[in-house]
Amino acid sequence: MTPRLVEKEGFAAVVLRLRAEGILDIDLMTAVEQTPRLPFVPAQFADDAYSSRTIPIDCGAFMEGIDLVVRILHGLKIKPGHRVLEIGTGSGFTAAVMGRIVERVLTVDRYKTLTTSAQQRMDTLGLRNVIIRQADGSAGLPGEGTFDRILVTAAFTTMPRFYAEQLVSGGSMIAPLIIDERTCRLVRLTKTGSRFEREELFDVPYQPIVPMLASYL
Repeated sequence: MTPRLVEKEGFAAVVLRLRAEGILDIDLMTAVEQTPRLPFVPAQFADDAYSSRTIPIDCGAFMEGIDLVVRILHGLKIKPGHRVLEIGTGSGFTAAVMGRIVERVLTVDRYKTLTTSAQQRMDTLGLRNVIIRQADGSAGLPGEGTFDRILVTAAFTTMPRFYAEQLVSGGSMIAPLIIDERTCRLVRLTKTGSRFEREELFDVPYQPIVPMLASYL
């Protein structure tokens, strides 16, 4: 099977699975369709590119299964014109999908290996509105202004309110929260003036956030 056919059939299967969950966001699904998954997946895991399985990547990190990526972005409610901050670039796939929809994505990761590889993929796809940096995002990213949406892909034991200071009024953020030893749940905070509305979404497999830049990778 050619890579193009793998992408086409894999995407069709994803649409069917997510439609059954009630996810019918045409703009989001079009962005996923326009972002080939195989270039982001290690070759040995190509067969799992469009599965719901978590995929290991460099530096001990992992890629979310594609179903989870779409569920998270559906919950983030990104729109054209938005500025988005992502903490945890990973392979860059989620940032690439967002880059098809929003005005600008700033995504950071503590691993140079991951940011370099992700930048190469963005260059290949021609996504110039996705800005990738190696940075410690564990305490937010001050000095970059405010964002309409913030997506954090590493887990905290308490909801990191300091990110909310970088949200515009009406903006929202999604972050995984460690509930107990076995449970990590995705939580959305929506900012209205100085108040926040909290919503618990669904359980996720994220690892605890690690501060500081990686020394060797």
